[in-house]
Amino acid sequence: MSSQEKLFVVVDPTDDQHIALERAILTAGIREPRPQVHVFVAVDPEAIDTRAVNAAVFRDESWFKEQIRTPLINAGLDYKLEVSWSSEWQKSIMQSAKRWGADAIYLSANDDNKTDFRRFFFTDSKWELLKSADCPVVLIRPGAKKQRKVILAAVNFQAQRDEQQALNQKILTAAKGFSEGYGAELHIANGYMNSLHYPDRGKLMNETGVAQENIHVEPGYTDEVVAATAKKIDADLVVMGTLGQNGMLGISTRRGNTAERLIDALDDDVMVINYE
Repeated sequence: MSSQEKLFVVVDPTDDQHIALERAILTAGIREPRPQVHVFVAVDPEAIDTRAVNAAVFRDESWFKEQIRTPLINAGLDYKLEVSWSSEWQKSIMQSAKRWGADAIYLSANDDNKTDFRRFFFTDSKWELLKSADCPVVLIRPGAKKQRKVILAAVNFQAQRDEQQALNQKILTAAKGFSEGYGAELHIANGYMNSLHYPDRGKLMNETGVAQENIHVEPGYTDEVVAATAKKIDADLVVMGTLGQNGMLGISTRRGNTAERLIDALDDDVMVINYE
């Protein structure tokens, strides 16, 4: 993370509660120096009814003052506000975040007021954002703990491909940076299915500098192992990876497999790191 962290917060104006913005304001209060916040107001047309009959897509100046400006001003934060009407929701987010030099993109995972499901709604645009963003994307859960005291990194140390091994290092670097920045305890989880490819616990300790008791190597599917470990250690944030532009997920072979199941299984905030 940079000396002054830059948080890029996506706000959906049709939401009743802006949990990504709330989390950014809260975590900013425990960082020194305090982060800069870029609020990006935009609607994902794949997830929202953008027709004129939807009253929630109309917002006036009083809404911006009450919902965005006042909370940021009261928190004493340096902020920037941007509104996008691009139909390419995910691309507009990525381009703006890159121009601003964002350290992380905060995105609400609260779609309860739009669907009958309580879990994260995986539109194609959200997947493209998760797999293509130049900086980590943090999915903010409505019921997740607000502090950053325990961070869990999900890695695959038995991976053979160079890209997967490099992704492990990116996940660990990001997790370490956040654990140091927030004074949090760092844990590592690694699931495996074949005992012949048992992850080397000693290598994990040597390469990560993490104490043995904080390294969790367990048999089972990755999503099940990581979710169970997160619950056991009461994690506040889970850091996972994707292979981005290659169309392959670091802990999954494709959309709809391990990555989706893992995000779906967690009640914690999730940080997604891209290889590219």
